[in-house]
Amino acid sequence: MEEAAPLWQLLGILVLCCRASQAGLTVSPSRSQFFEGHSVSLSCEEDSSSAGWTVWRNTTRENRTQCGDGWGTRNGSTCNITYANPLDSGVYWCSSSREGAASGINLTITGGSVILQSPVLPVMEGDDVTLSCLTKTTPSNLPAAFYKDGSLIRTESKGNMTLHHVNRSDEGLYRCNIRGHGESNSSWISVKGQQLH
Repeated sequence: MEEAAPLWQLLGILVLCCRASQAGLTVSPSRSQFFEGHSVSLSCEEDSSSAGWTVWRNTTRENRTQCGDGWGTRNGSTCNITYANPLDSGVYWCSSSREGAASGINLTITGGSVILQSPVLPVMEGDDVTLSCLTKTTPSNLPAAFYKDGSLIRTESKGNMTLHHVNRSDEGLYRCNIRGHGESNSSWISVKGQQLH
């Protein structure tokens, strides 16, 4: 039986929704899952204002702590985590005293050997989205099985699966499995509608 995803993972994107703000959080490398020991850079993309954006987070061990307060190294509006730990898994967002908080994104750090590379931010309806199943110590083109909401979608021989022309029905929790190596955590993929002009 599949283990239920933590509540923060399922609802984290709603934790701080939806105050208007002038900064969005970008993650480098651009993914929502990371291996333990890898580095992660989080940046608040500001507009022309000098609002002083800072990266904050909620994790299972702490609530509402900002970069530099016991975790990460702050450099302006960028926060660097040089050695990601599973305890760093949680919801991250940008905030400033002037503008308030932007909506949060979920990051998962695993001590396991498989991660799912998927979009960090909501994807646009109609776009193609490629998911990759990656291992820590072997080539990343191994056959992988992909699941949505606990049900098998299909197995891909090269470890990559493309969802063509996504729509709202493609929203859900995705994970992958590489036989002999293990299974990734689940990540939520959100789809937003095309904006009308």
